[in-house]
Amino acid sequence: MTALEPRDAAGARTQDDDAAREGVLSRPYRSLSVGIVSVVLLIAFEATAVGTAMPVAARELDGVALYAFAFSGYFTTSLFGMVLAGQWSDRDGPLGSLTAGIGAFAAGLILSGTAGGMWLFVLGRAVQGLGGGLVIVALYVVVGQAYPERLRPSIMAGFAAAWVVPSVVGPLAAGAVTEHLGWRWVFVGIPVLVVLPLALALPQIRRGTRGRTTDTAAPPDRRRIRSALGIALGAGLLQYAAQDLRPLSLVPAAAGAALLVPTVRRLLPAGTYRAARGLPSVVLLRGVAAGSFVAAESFVPLMLVTQRGLSPTLAGFSLAAGGGTWALGSYVQSRPRMEPYRERLMFSGMLLVAAAIATVPSVLAHAVPVWTVAVAWAFGCFGMGLVIASTSVLLLRLSAPEEAGANSASLQISDALSNIVLLAAGGAAFAALGGGTVTDTAGAAADSHPAAFAVVFLPMAAVALAGAWVTTRLREHRP
Repeated sequence: MTALEPRDAAGARTQDDDAAREGVLSRPYRSLSVGIVSVVLLIAFEATAVGTAMPVAARELDGVALYAFAFSGYFTTSLFGMVLAGQWSDRDGPLGSLTAGIGAFAAGLILSGTAGGMWLFVLGRAVQGLGGGLVIVALYVVVGQAYPERLRPSIMAGFAAAWVVPSVVGPLAAGAVTEHLGWRWVFVGIPVLVVLPLALALPQIRRGTRGRTTDTAAPPDRRRIRSALGIALGAGLLQYAAQDLRPLSLVPAAAGAALLVPTVRRLLPAGTYRAARGLPSVVLLRGVAAGSFVAAESFVPLMLVTQRGLSPTLAGFSLAAGGGTWALGSYVQSRPRMEPYRERLMFSGMLLVAAAIATVPSVLAHAVPVWTVAVAWAFGCFGMGLVIASTSVLLLRLSAPEEAGANSASLQISDALSNIVLLAAGGAAFAALGGGTVTDTAGAAADSHPAAFAVVFLPMAAVALAGAWVTTRLREHRP
């Protein structure tokens, strides 16, 4: 029984009795739940707000040519942070990783917000990515250690709900701050907001989580740390190559692949890429779902602006309803009555994601109403809410306590690496069919490249459909 579980006067109350009466906002869990969900809320607000301020920052720092590195720098260092957090959390508990991660995240924001040049700005984003990787894995370990299994779906639903308001308010607030105060305030203002969530959550995390005992503690796995460095460097080289289609770019692409393939095999559970039953398929499904969805979503606003003439604000709002339906999907999977049907829910969720991605390019035909995208994406986000939260729940269920950190890191690595690889592949295909010449506002017919968008969305829909098959491999065979 953890320190978060109250005892009666005789000390005889069982964990099952407690779980039957308590929820994530009951007295033993309230401060912890509010604290960690608030941390997710701030990360979500940063993710939605920084994207709005980034073009203005790059222009003022004379760094438009380095614009993509501001994103790739974050993702590559976050991969290393995820592996480091898994090792750290399994050995000493998640508190140290979470604290250091939030500190690095805040330091990176301040460094970018005060940067005098674009390379310093990119360095700040890299520091921020390292912090983000440390935080996200540590939060999963906190959930695995501090909450009984019955409450984990509910707190995962809380994480999803924390993205609803930022997905709608974030771009508008960041736009207003950028316009009236300057883009730097979008970066330097967020760290101040971290203080209250930390004050609420850290004391409860300290009492409710643990690392290995001295007798069972193992030294850090240096091979796994080296693999983390390799995967981060390989991902960076692959992203760099995808931005330049000249023959010379094949050299960094080959080097990146040579680093990625062996290191990924060491960092993910054995059998992941052959969809072995149980934990490997859970990790694979997370990557397939997240990668296909994010790669497709990245091109939706650009398609609506350049091919259908929407303003950037309207194009962004076409995706806004998805925050609410994603949270709704997470809420549905968290209901106890849905537990026996979890795999079926995930199968249905992946079918919704595949259908949504396949529907989006239909608006390239001007006879199709542009609001079709908003409706399709709302259904796709509902499917993602069912799938993403459920993969987290299943991972913790299939992980021994001393493996929760490493396995949570594997889940996040699969998520982030799939985003990187599929975005790189989609971006290369988009550029190869002339997508790089589209204008940033509604242009003439000569600037229309519908095939460049179709070659992104349709393969991603096929990847999501493959994810529906992976959901049939989640349950382990038992004698």
